[in-house]
Amino acid sequence: MFPELLTTITDFRGDLYRNIKTARESIDCYDDLGDGGLDTEIAVAAEMVGHTPSHAPMVTRPFDYGVAIAYPFIPDNWQETRFSDGRLYGVWYGSTEMETTIFETVYHWRRFVEDSFAGEDIDISADRRVVLILCQGVLINLVGKEADYPALLDPMDYAFTQAIGRYLHDQGQNGLLVTSTRCDGINAAIFTERVLSNTRDFCYLTYFWNPARREPLRIEREPGTPWLDIP
Repeated sequence: MFPELLTTITDFRGDLYRNIKTARESIDCYDDLGDGGLDTEIAVAAEMVGHTPSHAPMVTRPFDYGVAIAYPFIPDNWQETRFSDGRLYGVWYGSTEMETTIFETVYHWRRFVEDSFAGEDIDISADRRVVLILCQGVLINLVGKEADYPALLDPMDYAFTQAIGRYLHDQGQNGLLVTSTRCDGINAAIFTERVLSNTRDFCYLTYFWNPARREPLRIEREPGTPWLDIP
């Protein structure tokens, strides 16, 4: 089946949008662990154990709020996603449009809120950071193939797409392009870090949603100013 499906390639040269967790305001992660001073220095040193010092932490540092490229490729961070079962490799996801990253992340974040705060009549919020990443490499193009292979867009069952991901990863492919399941957009699933570079900030977003009222999810680009509602 795969030779019939994997017939189109794209020599991709362009930016992808990546939408990641962040904090709009800087926070002290250790202020409740001691009185500062030596206590803070010890906490920072302990958290740094195992991390390789980097001159470009936004690209390489897995714990920074600027984690943009490296995080999905670190074995400790592998998890089950559409194109990986989380056991043998990680996948980096980006989109060709910012709006697509919003619909993708809203879907997963809203499920997290429902699981964690079911019935709570309050606005739950989450800060997000959208960055641009340059992608340069040959990608398998599956856009439009969902007409003949609807399992590509199955909203819950990833068995078919994970099999594709495993096959392409084993073949040493860079990654793929595929239609988004959550909206009319295009996602990139990247299997190797080498095709990604040049991280740049694009914007910050904040998501708000009340799990009890189940009204549209509100997004602010500038704090205090509604920007987009997601039904």
